[in-house]
Amino acid sequence: MNQGLALEIMLSGESVLLTGPAGAGKTFVLNQFIKLAKADGKHVSVTATTGLAATHLGGTTIHSWSGIGVSDHLPQGFADHVAKGRREIIEKTDVLIIDEISMLHDYRLDMVDEACRLVRRKDVPFGGIQVIMSGDFFQLPPINRGDSRAGGFVVHSEVWKELDPTVCYLQEQHRQDDQELLDILNALRAGEIRRHHAEQLLARVDQSPPENMMLTELHTVNIDVDRLNEVKLAELGGDELFYTQTTTGSEGYVENLQRSVLAPATLRLKKGALVMAVKNATDRRYANGSIGMISDFDPATEYPIVEFRSGRTVTMQPETWELRDGDKKRASISQIPLRLAWAITVHKSQGMTLDAARIDLRKAFVEGMGYVALSRVKNLNNLYLHGINRMALQVSEDAQTIDGTLRGRAANDSKKFAHLAEQATKRASEPPKKEKAAPGWSDKIAKMRETYPNAYRPWQSADDEQLKQDFQNGVSLKDLSKKLGRHEGSVTMRLQKHFGEDIVTTQ
Repeated sequence: MNQGLALEIMLSGESVLLTGPAGAGKTFVLNQFIKLAKADGKHVSVTATTGLAATHLGGTTIHSWSGIGVSDHLPQGFADHVAKGRREIIEKTDVLIIDEISMLHDYRLDMVDEACRLVRRKDVPFGGIQVIMSGDFFQLPPINRGDSRAGGFVVHSEVWKELDPTVCYLQEQHRQDDQELLDILNALRAGEIRRHHAEQLLARVDQSPPENMMLTELHTVNIDVDRLNEVKLAELGGDELFYTQTTTGSEGYVENLQRSVLAPATLRLKKGALVMAVKNATDRRYANGSIGMISDFDPATEYPIVEFRSGRTVTMQPETWELRDGDKKRASISQIPLRLAWAITVHKSQGMTLDAARIDLRKAFVEGMGYVALSRVKNLNNLYLHGINRMALQVSEDAQTIDGTLRGRAANDSKKFAHLAEQATKRASEPPKKEKAAPGWSDKIAKMRETYPNAYRPWQSADDEQLKQDFQNGVSLKDLSKKLGRHEGSVTMRLQKHFGEDIVTTQ
């Protein structure tokens, strides 16, 4: 099925499983659907099974949205104890999105269903909410821990049978441009890795990237990632600049959002650092996963200037991530949308497209991990392997069985909704509606200078001396901001440059 038909089926009001291999464009279709459904006046609740996946769509976790938390069973009297705000969100929801559905246990989908029925007082699947589930069962599976209830994929749940969702299986490929790599990935999905596939991968172990190539390493465990990034940053000379995030919302919500935002709370950079963009730019100058190098810092704002592999040079400005719960905004984080990119974990790479990567799969410990890692790159020539173990070449046998069933159902559903193909073609040919232009950067600066006259102006030597003297004399951050005509965040960053990150605390 193509993206256009899948979109029309979702817009028709059908509950859907949107699936297909990595790079098929599932998130792209979801974003289109969310935008159009909201424009049609529908209340859309955007959730995912992990906080990280939720931030890609600007939502929250399904556990938080439904109120089930991390429990293994719905408590007695659940509906009587649901908070008023939670009840209102569930009652108002017309469409529920659940992304990365492969990681949700079957019994938890049943718990979400039961919660919706109880709160909405309608004994139909999810209390009558249109449900859009998205994901690929060959990617990371639900994790069973010894101290909690065991479960499997959501297709084994009771509500799955009753809901009987339409299956939209996307088969177009929008990431890989190399038939050899596609053959390996398809063989992994089919459980039919042959000797020549393994030899093609092992041949990449001996390959070295071109000198000075900007390259990200994917590792399976956090400790390896953190160690490599720290070592590489320390090797660079020059000054280290700090960028501290700003937040809104209560502490608990901010903490939940922070765990899901790939940009660190305090971003440390030097000239020459390898970095990765961790958000899609609205003007498409970079994307989530774009790799580049810090070439300089803007003299007026000290914002980092990045030379991306695409050839574009971009002065990076703060972006905002939001934790939304239905229509309510619970928290936000504003930060430069970058992270050090000498290394990231395979888990955090899910959903990204990398131009090139060095991947270490010697410690792969779960089925599907190798598939996720290998499917991040566009072609085999830009893949450099440290090594690979047997687990990295395994996928779930259950996923293979499910995939065969889903393909059959998707073929029937494509015929059932063939009448919507004409509408899909018509929508694709329509020119995009012009959106109201957002205020330009110069307009934003002018507005900010109404409150902070020196916002984004270069720091003069006299300003620096006054800042250091007043800070050491105990002048509060608020008074420093007023005296110097600069935002408190800007003052904090300047103090961190002079005194170090640990010395400066909120006063």
